Amino acid sequence: MKAKSIKGKSTEEIQLALEESMADGFKPTLSICFISKIQDRAAISNMLDANGIAVFGCTTHGEFIDEETEKQSAAILLLDMNRKNFEIYFEEYPQKNYREIAAAIARKAKTKFAVPAFLIGISDAVADGEEVLHGFEDEIGADVDVFGGAAGDDYSFTETFAFTNNKETKNGIICIAFDKNNVQIKGVATCGWTAVGTEKIVTKSEGNHVYTIDNIPALDITIKFGGLENVTPDNKDVKNVLVELATNFPLQLQKEKGDPVMRPGLVVDWTDRSFYTSGSVPQGSKVRFSVPPDWDVMEKVIKGVENLRDTEMPDADAVVVFSCAGRILALGPMMKDELEGIKQVWNVPMAGMFSNAELGRATGGNLEMHNITTCCVAIKEK
Repeated sequence: MKAKSIKGKSTEEIQLALEESMADGFKPTLSICFISKIQDRAAISNMLDANGIAVFGCTTHGEFIDEETEKQSAAILLLDMNRKNFEIYFEEYPQKNYREIAAAIARKAKTKFAVPAFLIGISDAVADGEEVLHGFEDEIGADVDVFGGAAGDDYSFTETFAFTNNKETKNGIICIAFDKNNVQIKGVATCGWTAVGTEKIVTKSEGNHVYTIDNIPALDITIKFGGLENVTPDNKDVKNVLVELATNFPLQLQKEKGDPVMRPGLVVDWTDRSFYTSGSVPQGSKVRFSVPPDWDVMEKVIKGVENLRDTEMPDADAVVVFSCAGRILALGPMMKDELEGIKQVWNVPMAGMFSNAELGRATGGNLEMHNITTCCVAIKEK
């Protein structure tokens, strides 16, 4: 399989880049599109459709080709994969029946491929990505290969979209099912943030709503750890303070199997100073706080990807990356170094997005919905 990546800040630029990519006879059949909400995603999708190219698309908090990060642009990975080796599925979940919808997609994929693997994108910031993953596990089994991310919206935190040829949804899922007998797809989710201090107990929580930790309001104990002051709803700068808390001092949920997963506080309930995370934090679970990132964070991610290459995926035709929007806020210009390190592992065309959440298997662990994490997915047609 041949892969090429294109990018642009207008429909016209994408049109020109697409034409140039196909000038040598390259005929892509599948596109993985990461497009800012400011761009005309419908026009770009229609352009790809007119060229007979299937579309997997998500809106973003930022997008990149290789190590070059952009804002308010479009980054597209083009693949000339055999059409018999993949199928696009698009479904909505207005009833919030995430697990049921994902399981239905998996059942359909099983009728087409003996052993399917999946790349997924979900829209709606409150969608429960873990339930989506459980739906695929219910049908395919605990060892199912499924990776992806949650769509973004240029940090406006209003509406996110998943889309395909002639369709889009702010409350649904886009999925590529691959035939694992002919396409190898492997991924790893790594955060690199260092945990410090003693383990603490989540003394009250419901799903992703964390009320108290060690019987102290979740926000208060996090503020105390971070050494911040004046975190009140009437503080005009409180939004930026909360972003700093989420990106620099996230909770790390300790797991019985595999690496911990990140659970930053994203939305505060000021009535009791509790907060919501984008993934579940069971009552009684153990958590630790994290310290602000340094170079070691990026090194851990790159080493995690190198280990994936060395143990499971020696070669790849293309790489897709879902990196948390919080990472670029925390790492700033250093983010380029992380992406460059990932690119060099296989040195093949790579495209990615800064996402609301990342979906994949933690090192040595189970499928999880992640935050402040990079999920790297390598693809190779046999």
